[in-house]
Parts: sequence; structure tokens; C-alpha cells
Amino acid sequence: MELTDDEVKILNGKKAMTSLLMNKDPLNFNKAIRYRKYSNKLKKLQVELIKMHEHIIAQKLRVVVIFEGRDAAGKGGAIRRITERINPRFFRIVALPKPTEEEQTQWYFRRYVNKFPSAGQIVFFDRSWYNRAIVEPVNGFCTQKEYDIFMNQVNEFERMITESGIILVKIYMSISKNEQARRFEDIKSNPLKQWKYSAVDAKAQELWDQYTEYKNQMFENTKSGIPFKVIRGNRKENARIKVIEYLLKTIPYDKDRVV
Repeated sequence: MELTDDEVKILNGKKAMTSLLMNKDPLNFNKAIRYRKYSNKLKKLQVELIKMHEHIIAQKLRVVVIFEGRDAAGKGGAIRRITERINPRFFRIVALPKPTEEEQTQWYFRRYVNKFPSAGQIVFFDRSWYNRAIVEPVNGFCTQKEYDIFMNQVNEFERMITESGIILVKIYMSISKNEQARRFEDIKSNPLKQWKYSAVDAKAQELWDQYTEYKNQMFENTKSGIPFKVIRGNRKENARIKVIEYLLKTIPYDKDRVV
């Protein structure tokens, strides 16, 4: 394989050689070059994320970013790349467990509102109140009436959020059925990832079409309110870049700030 001068420059360095040697195929230069390009792009975008976050802190803004999507779609990985360089004192990642018996008797949205940001903070929801739009009805965790009430209330709920001054960003990570199956196999075979695989995940492939039906209903219902930004996630690195670019485009900040 003949490399261009630019490709040689990309591969010329300790990190580049490490990424090359970590490949299953140590002579897969194309994969190593793609990864180094991704790493370089990510670093530049993370500098912009720091600028954005410093602006949020200085202007005392309140930001909520929710991530939805199929199991193993890359929500957690995207959140990690967003947050790994910004000030940890001014953001939180929320991944709520199933509601307690007491929470089940309360207004559905309450447990999420309790996690909303104070001035100068970002809160990232790794799954959100939209559990009731897809995961819960597909798996029988809510009644039809509870689902209908949620779908009737959610747009008004989000209107109240944004009218109160909160910036709300909604992202849906999308992957193919084959890619989800491949990632599940990777998770199950990796001792460091097995904790990610749940009983709900175990049924995800079987219930694929039902998830699709409820996902489409969610998109249809919310298009009159705040729509989701759909990010295609079969290529993890590309998806992470697109997510960060969308945040930087959607959340206002001082692009001339020096960090």
C-alpha cells in the first residue's frame, strides 16, 4: 500500500503508531488513519465544547441534553466524549434506575424535574422521560392509559421547560438491527462491558419491530413540539463527531472565547 505525504504525517507519532498496533490487523493503515483523523477532529471539537461550557457557566445558563435511542446505540459513549474535557463541577450525567414504589405514585415527570440543572449547569440524561414513549410500552412496564397521558402531556411539559429559560436539546441515536446484534455479542463477551447487558437488552432484537413502531409514533407526536435530532450511529466515531457538532450548533456560546 502506497501512502500519501499527508497520510504519512498522520501516522507519524506515538499515538498514531499505538492506534495502528492496537488493530487486529497491524497493517490496516486505512483504519489507523481514520482513527487518527477522528482523534484530531475530536480534540478540536472538545476545545469548542470547553468554550461552550465556560459560556454556559459565565452566563448562568441552564441546559438539558437528553439522549434516546436503541440499546447499544452509543448514547453513553457519546456522552463520555462530550464530558471528558469540560469542568466536572458544572455538569451531571443522569441515568435513572426504574422508579421506586413511591415514585410510581407521583406525577411521572417529577423524578426527572428533580434532576434539572441550576444556573451554569448542563445535565445529560442517558435516557429520559421518553422511556414512557418507547421502552415502557414495548416491554409492558406501563399501561395504555399511562402511555396515552404521557403522549398528551409531553409537548406541553417541554414547552414549560423552555419557557422557564432552560435550553433543551433532544438527540436520538439510531443503529441498524445487525449492528445492534453485533454490539450485543461484543458486550456479552467482554467482562468489562457485561454489566451493560440487561434483561431489556436481551429482548431488544426480538422486539425490534415494536420498538420501531413506538419510535415512529414518538417522532410523529413530538414534531409539533421540540423534535429530535436523529444521529446515525452505525459508525461510532462518526456519530460522536456529529453529536458534538450538533450541540455546538444548537447551544449558543462565544466562539471567540480563549481557553
